[in-house]
Amino acid sequence: MIYLELFWSFCKIGLFSIGGGYAALPLIQEAVVEQTGWLSMGEFADVVTISQMTPGPIALNAATFVGIKVAGIWGALIATFGCVFPSIVIVLFVAYLYYKYRSLSVIDGILYGLRPAVVSLIASAGVGILLMAFWTDGVVSLANTDLVAVVIFAAAFILLRIFKKKLNPIYVILSSGAVGILVYSLLGA
Repeated sequence: MIYLELFWSFCKIGLFSIGGGYAALPLIQEAVVEQTGWLSMGEFADVVTISQMTPGPIALNAATFVGIKVAGIWGALIATFGCVFPSIVIVLFVAYLYYKYRSLSVIDGILYGLRPAVVSLIASAGVGILLMAFWTDGVVSLANTDLVAVVIFAAAFILLRIFKKKLNPIYVILSSGAVGILVYSLLGA
């Protein structure tokens, strides 16, 4: 039964995560934290972090990690397949329709109409991740703010904006992780 639940949960995520992995994060959070309780909010934050650090799409990596935690290797395979199955079907169908009706202006209208929705999903995921990074208990207040995380975020953001063409984001990620290890181990957190 758990395999069917995993498949169906990630099939819905794969079906409605238009715009890629970041757009899927609120859907994944809803499915695995709020609805099923498979992960706590802290574990979800860890899954997001690991999913961003490993190669591949975030939604697929998250499906794999959640599946393995909930039901082992078979759970990982089933959740991952559930996540990609709708995409396979939809891409085949849309490619057929696009090839057949590509000259219609309504197709352009549909694509332009989807853009704002995708941007809002990505922004929602970004704000959610930001809140998890700075306030782990969910209460937004100055007293609960993780100042180390804020400083690391600000430094990484500034470096990436100033040196966007010259600085590899991988080095920023590795440096941020190293600084986090150093500072948090010194603070005993």
